[in-house]
Amino acid sequence: MHVPRKGLRTVALCSAVLVVLTLYILQLMRMQIVDGEWYKQLVNRGDTREQTVDAARGEILDRYGRPLAINATGYNIVLDKAFLPAEKQNRIILDLCRLLEQSQEEWIDNLPITEEAPFRFVEGYEDQVERLKKNIGVQPSATASDVLYWMTERYGLQEFTPQEQRIIAGIRYEMEQRGFNIEVRYTFAENISIATVSKVKEHSYVLEGVDVRESTTRQYVSGSVAPHIIGYTGPIYQEEYGALREKGYALNDTVGKAGIELQFEDTLRGKPGKRKITMNAEGDVIDAVTEVEPVPGNSIVLTLDSAMQEVALSAMERQIAYLNATAKEGEGKEADAGAVVAIDCKTGELLVCATYPSYDMLSFRTDYPSLLTETQPLFNRALQGTYAAGSCFKPGVAVAGLAEGIIDRDTTINCVHTYTRWQGYQPTCMGYHGNINVLDALRVSCNYFFYELGFLLDIGRINQYASQFGLGQPTGIELPESVGALSSPETKAQVTGEEWYPGDVVQSAIGQSYNRFTPLQLANYAATIANRGKRMQVHIVKSIESYNFDETVYEAVPTVAGVVDAPAEAFETVVEGMVRVTRSGSASRDFGSYFVDVAAKTGTPQTHEFPNSVFIAFAPAQDPELAVAVIIEEGWQGYTGAPVAKEIFDQYFYSKNQQSAVLPYNELLS
Repeated sequence: MHVPRKGLRTVALCSAVLVVLTLYILQLMRMQIVDGEWYKQLVNRGDTREQTVDAARGEILDRYGRPLAINATGYNIVLDKAFLPAEKQNRIILDLCRLLEQSQEEWIDNLPITEEAPFRFVEGYEDQVERLKKNIGVQPSATASDVLYWMTERYGLQEFTPQEQRIIAGIRYEMEQRGFNIEVRYTFAENISIATVSKVKEHSYVLEGVDVRESTTRQYVSGSVAPHIIGYTGPIYQEEYGALREKGYALNDTVGKAGIELQFEDTLRGKPGKRKITMNAEGDVIDAVTEVEPVPGNSIVLTLDSAMQEVALSAMERQIAYLNATAKEGEGKEADAGAVVAIDCKTGELLVCATYPSYDMLSFRTDYPSLLTETQPLFNRALQGTYAAGSCFKPGVAVAGLAEGIIDRDTTINCVHTYTRWQGYQPTCMGYHGNINVLDALRVSCNYFFYELGFLLDIGRINQYASQFGLGQPTGIELPESVGALSSPETKAQVTGEEWYPGDVVQSAIGQSYNRFTPLQLANYAATIANRGKRMQVHIVKSIESYNFDETVYEAVPTVAGVVDAPAEAFETVVEGMVRVTRSGSASRDFGSYFVDVAAKTGTPQTHEFPNSVFIAFAPAQDPELAVAVIIEEGWQGYTGAPVAKEIFDQYFYSKNQQSAVLPYNELLS
């Protein structure tokens, strides 16, 4: 049968169309039925983001494992930008604040402006105010009301009352400073109660973007025992973020701000984890998966004995109160501050490092304005305060004189009260001691003896030995410390711009003039005398442990920092003289009948106003274990520090006896 050519073309065209339609139908069936769910997710998926999962911070403990700074499990309220509607966030923030107010809970608000009108800047927060003005972009002369006006404009708060504007502005500013975005959640309130958790969840239908998460919170359980040593953590400020960002920090992280928390930030921090957030085209979160688990930081075990530290602070507080109540004007009544340091002679471990007055880490932030007083409780006197040593400098000068052969234990110098070597300058002694040797010169603290010895040594040799004792030198401690200064022509020129005179030498020899040392240096100086010239490097970190204490990352090893170039006989003579101070000298009231020999020296260095009290000691004298230095500002006589040292020795030997169970403590004392 013959089919026309036109009909063949029509059939071929229809067949081709049918084939194409069949292929389209099959493809649509595969897309809708076989792969339908995959394509549905592909259409809905908008983007993926990463969130940081915080790691638990390492803890800080004392030498016996007593907690100083620990982590406690608690509940935090967080804002999540992925779920927080931008047009409602101000109202949601205010509603959340009202809910917390009803529950008597606090939220994070670091805005340095008073919470109630008339608004003004909070006193004592000048640095924060300056930072606020710079970040908001207002003039340095702007008032608190000016700042709030511009914050109202910045955050769109016109519909709210002035009081509400202040509340919301404080939170919005903090959110901004902490880098709040889709990847970085904002911690609104920390460590809230279970009852408040329930209330927040009950109102979740109106509190969009508000979540409650279980987390670890930093707790400083030691209170006021060692805040200057432990330090604290705080938020990252914009000016810090540039350097910290390279280390993986987010703006909403916390970071060590002082003390061990700051110096060992890299050790304590740990490694944060990562969580992947998947969102659809509308920006709604449809999936969240933790991809990298966080690794907690390492914990730090300090050499501090927190029980001894507490004894030292209590003893200092009682002694200052006693002086305030009983001493005469100008003779200790004005005492108001000080420091106590105790060192293990054999290892260089720092057992006590106390500053008085102290402050409480539990209420540090709320108490901050009241801590800005003349007594400066925030100042770490033990490590950064520098003081003239007074007569406590004399044992080092005695060692130098004995080592150089200028004197021996029997050499006498005739003390006639007034030192008459020069016509125009004639310093005096506290007494008329007659012919006196180095042993009794230490016992009665004869200035005349050490004027002459200092003159014969001259400042070069005095400072040579003082440096070997670690005075005016870094101690090696892992925390920031003042280096102090040795009296010298260079130091005098730097301080006063004046010429050096021979009279400066004899004043330097009795610990006056331009000598300035930290309590830590004085304690290590005492320990070096105790060790007969072996100066240990001071350290406060005993070990670094993994978070679960299943691995020791680092363990300190006692290290000799230097040796005083003097014969053993020189040290034995000086130690004997220092024992005389406690048995029959200026410290005999507290140590005259003590159950072990204590070697000590008292000092009363003159200041511009009232004399400070300086006391150094170590015990037992013949096999030393513990060295102590006590400074009481405006405490008058050096012996006023002896009762503080005695309580520390009591605690040390009592604790040692309890551990060894050799004899009851009362039997030791008897």
